[in-house]
Amino acid sequence: MAAIPKTTNADVEAPASDELTLFAERHLVQPWPVSGSIGAEARGRLESGEGIYVTDAAGRQLIDGPAGMWCVNAGHRRKELADVMAEQAMELSYNSPWYTTNAPSAVLSKRLADHAPVGVDHVFYTTGGSSAVETALRFMQFANNVKGRPEKKLIVSRQGGYHGSTYLSASLNGRPRDHDWMDSAVEQVIKLTCPNPFRRPEGGGEAEFCDVLVAEFRDVIEKVGAERIGAFIAEPIMASGGVIIPPEGYLARMRELCRENDILFIADEVVTAFGRLGHVFASKDVFGLDPDMITFAKGVTSGYFPLGGVMIAGRLFEELRQSNHSDAMFAHGLTYSSHPVGCAVALKNLDILEGGLLDHARAVSDHFQSSLKALEDLPLVGEVRGLGLMACVECVADRASNNPLTLDLEVGKRIDNHCQELGLLVRPLINMCVMSPPLTITKSQIDRMATILRRGIELTMDDLVREGLWRG
Repeated sequence: MAAIPKTTNADVEAPASDELTLFAERHLVQPWPVSGSIGAEARGRLESGEGIYVTDAAGRQLIDGPAGMWCVNAGHRRKELADVMAEQAMELSYNSPWYTTNAPSAVLSKRLADHAPVGVDHVFYTTGGSSAVETALRFMQFANNVKGRPEKKLIVSRQGGYHGSTYLSASLNGRPRDHDWMDSAVEQVIKLTCPNPFRRPEGGGEAEFCDVLVAEFRDVIEKVGAERIGAFIAEPIMASGGVIIPPEGYLARMRELCRENDILFIADEVVTAFGRLGHVFASKDVFGLDPDMITFAKGVTSGYFPLGGVMIAGRLFEELRQSNHSDAMFAHGLTYSSHPVGCAVALKNLDILEGGLLDHARAVSDHFQSSLKALEDLPLVGEVRGLGLMACVECVADRASNNPLTLDLEVGKRIDNHCQELGLLVRPLINMCVMSPPLTITKSQIDRMATILRRGIELTMDDLVREGLWRG
């Protein structure tokens, strides 16, 4: 039999641009599609990245305003991350976590524990944020079963929050439209009011709003019974809900209610961890929290490899070890949990963060926030809010009443389209634009980003007036 000739990437002619579009339309199913285009959609294609920039199929260089999906924290084309990925793949590309372990996962677990709040010192690795939240919830259920409390399983989340796309994690979501056409475990979830000060009831300040929110949770506990509530989950800052920063003291008071009623507090730091707020974990260093569990993903590898996890307080394992059910099995696992390549990349990413990138992120965050805050002088902008290197520009039809822009719910996409023509990618969320650039961004690059975003909003205002959708 004749030998089959070997081929390399150089031997294979790359498909033309129009062919790639056709391949996507015929074969690629994109996330979050609508039924009118599902399975027949080709979204805008990116070809390369460098630092805070990406280049699209038309050759335009764009500032990556969302850092991919809140995740390219160390920036694009970091050679040290690519090198460690290749080196680890050549050393050990995979091992089954069911009966073996690897060095990178063990070392990473120690380094993560060193950054987490005291006592939150164990980690279960997952492949992303959704599976991290799912793991935290399944662990809560397992622990209560072992403790003889099978009825203590209800999960409390908030309107406006986002926690994932797997069945149970998605059931926690409280954003508009997330549940319109999708089933969820409604019987297992209780949703509290969104802690958004911008939408608080008229006539009261943030302190009074905080009192109302905490009282609502206390009333739910009294009505439902603490013996039935297993966990409360909260993003320290609601990311995909529009960068919602809760009133001062809110998180600490909710944590205290959880502690008083033996309810596990899960801090969902899939977005806020790994430098987005200037620290590896924001729970302790930004909000003074000591959660029972912390979920993470995204920035742990700066998006270079799919990795996530949940940090779990060691005392919870000690309680299980002291139970009368030593044979009870936590029957939960993932083929790619503790992946050696992912953990090696995360270790190098931590080196970069600890080696000065966290300091840089904190140093430029005030300039980032003030540059975007200046956009509030535009008539279409109701509020600009944010913390660290994450912010949201919310557009409203009537600034006096803070009404959403109900006449055109796709205003965010309009702004994004204009901004892309000018050199900026925006994360559009209905009537909001979310910005969370790579942490490597400089002050001059922030200025450029803010200038483009301002012009994009101005052009959108012109469109809305011209089309009779808004009077200005």
